[in-house]
Amino acid sequence: MNPFTFTQAKDLDSVLAALSAGEARPIAGGTNLLDLMKEGVMRPQQLVDINGLDLDRVESNDDGGLLLGALARNADTAYNPLVREHFPLLSSAILAGASPQLRNMASNGGNLMQRTRCVYFYDIGTACNKREPGTGCPAKDGVNRQHAILGTSDSCIATHPSDMCVALRALDATVHVQSSSGKREIPFADFHRLPEDRPEIDNTLQPSELITHISVPQADRFMAHSAYIKVRDRLSYAFALVSVAAALDLDGGTIKAARIALGGVAHKPWRVEAAEDLLVGQSAGDIAYAAAADAILQGARGYGQNDFKLTLAKNAIIQALSTAARGTNAASGGDRHPEGDRA
Repeated sequence: MNPFTFTQAKDLDSVLAALSAGEARPIAGGTNLLDLMKEGVMRPQQLVDINGLDLDRVESNDDGGLLLGALARNADTAYNPLVREHFPLLSSAILAGASPQLRNMASNGGNLMQRTRCVYFYDIGTACNKREPGTGCPAKDGVNRQHAILGTSDSCIATHPSDMCVALRALDATVHVQSSSGKREIPFADFHRLPEDRPEIDNTLQPSELITHISVPQADRFMAHSAYIKVRDRLSYAFALVSVAAALDLDGGTIKAARIALGGVAHKPWRVEAAEDLLVGQSAGDIAYAAAADAILQGARGYGQNDFKLTLAKNAIIQALSTAARGTNAASGGDRHPEGDRA
């Protein structure tokens, strides 16, 4: 691990000043950053401990939505009564990720900032465009069972590993950030990037900015019919091959509105609103679900070892929508799936 300086922030202004200087990185739970530093993938010159900042609250806002402090721990967020009652999709997604120990440490802001878990990215002895731009992407013809089938480029086929972010994308969340020059709101759809020809840039957060909180609009119409389905190689402590956050607003057997977001298939949580629109006015059932799945997966391609994801993703979408239609309590996520990705 490279030498670095470590300071504990006294207040938000001191953190923003350090970030503006260009050498510092904030650290909260450190459950991903420290791993990257140990492997030599990231070499920050200065770490600023931000755990003392007043950014750890989970509370409702004026319109019945949700405010998630960036420093609130994943476990505290998932088990918060407000989240469990009014945003069960988010609670289930968080509890499908990591281990209890990691969820106790990992922060909400840090969850958004996770780097890919591609084996080539972590191995500094191999080429990787995300780690060293211009060196190539060996995953395209190599070990790619975990890799993306949507939104890929010649430069990178890695996936974003978060479960929490899949639910936040489905729920139309907004990321609130601050720098020394002011505040900014980033729609969740615009926060994470596709790789294109700059795979080393994971998101649209500027180096001088800090995530302060995440807001989620009121979603009571989806409370009764939501599900988070995570397909993985093993139940305990594994990243998603494919995950689906699904929510339905039903009038009897007719779909009034739908939300569908996928994880494990792209460089960012994947959502196609036009596919959701196809479900509006349709009878809830596999025929409608399959049509929506086909629309979501349009243009998907495999790279050999991950070809199975093409079929798996469609089946997972249908299963998630079917489970959501039966009712939130029928969802297979939540407390019964306490392991998964690292945040």
